[in-house]
Amino acid sequence: MISYKDSGVDKEEGYRAVEKISQAVKDTHNERVLTGLGSFGGLYELGKYKNPVLVSGTDGVGTKLEIAFSVKKYDTVGQDCFAMCANDILCQGADPLFFLDYLACGKLDSSVSSQLVLSMAEACKEAKCALIGGETAEMPGFYKYGDYDMAGFCVGVVEKKNIISGQSVKPGDILIGLPSQGLHSNGYSLVRKVITDYHQDFQGKPIYEELLKPTKVYVSALRDLLKKNIIKGLAHITGGGLKENLPRAFGKGISAQVNKASIKQPDIYPFIQSKGVSEEEMWGTFNMGVGMVLIVDPKDEKILMEELRLKSENPFVMGRMIQGGDGICFE
Repeated sequence: MISYKDSGVDKEEGYRAVEKISQAVKDTHNERVLTGLGSFGGLYELGKYKNPVLVSGTDGVGTKLEIAFSVKKYDTVGQDCFAMCANDILCQGADPLFFLDYLACGKLDSSVSSQLVLSMAEACKEAKCALIGGETAEMPGFYKYGDYDMAGFCVGVVEKKNIISGQSVKPGDILIGLPSQGLHSNGYSLVRKVITDYHQDFQGKPIYEELLKPTKVYVSALRDLLKKNIIKGLAHITGGGLKENLPRAFGKGISAQVNKASIKQPDIYPFIQSKGVSEEEMWGTFNMGVGMVLIVDPKDEKILMEELRLKSENPFVMGRMIQGGDGICFE
């Protein structure tokens, strides 16, 4: 008789994977989570809001996963998966409530899958966001042995009157940047094109250690500031860099004037550029050292900078808003 295991799907390995992550997942839960691991759906009690608006986002890790699996380092990309989703919904002023993940592979290895989810759970816990469900799909013949893909789904809430739409941004407002933690999770197809040896030396360490630095989670740094309603525009700098993402944070008829010299680029960026990538391509692909950009009224600069420093951030003024233009210009 032919079994499911004979076709390449090992249910017992799936059970082992769940057992390895169950406590870490429970540790992300709070009193609003009404179901445990294994339910058909995750139940989350919204709580007391006057006029709540749910904000959702979904994203994946992309080809950064190929580097992680090539060097067998699985304990950072789970954070990437969470951060890419949670940082996005922050940009509308939303407080992330809960997160779900989707993991697909050719052959499940519980020691690998558990590391992926554990780093995700740790990021959720740091952001006080509940990991309330997920799916692990073992698909032999569709994915090759050793291949994994990962995506996440985040839901948050914001009072309708506090939604950050960017419509109040005006000329004279200032741009405040929050440093990235390296490349985050964008541009890796280009990275893999120009860097093929992940073990080559980079500042005394294998370069994969730099390439696998996880995307920074900005939830804890911004949560209290969002409650003060002083952030007029907010941009998560992901694929397409500042050029594509910053103009999404404000309306038409104005532009962000960015001072390139104000941005401290991590050393990985000039290294990548030295491989034959043009400066224009760099600025149009990578975050170049800026993970988030806040747009605020000049009168709120002092309090905002002080509070961000108390959250162990290193904010810096990187430009201002001007009348007219094409959305963004560099000086």
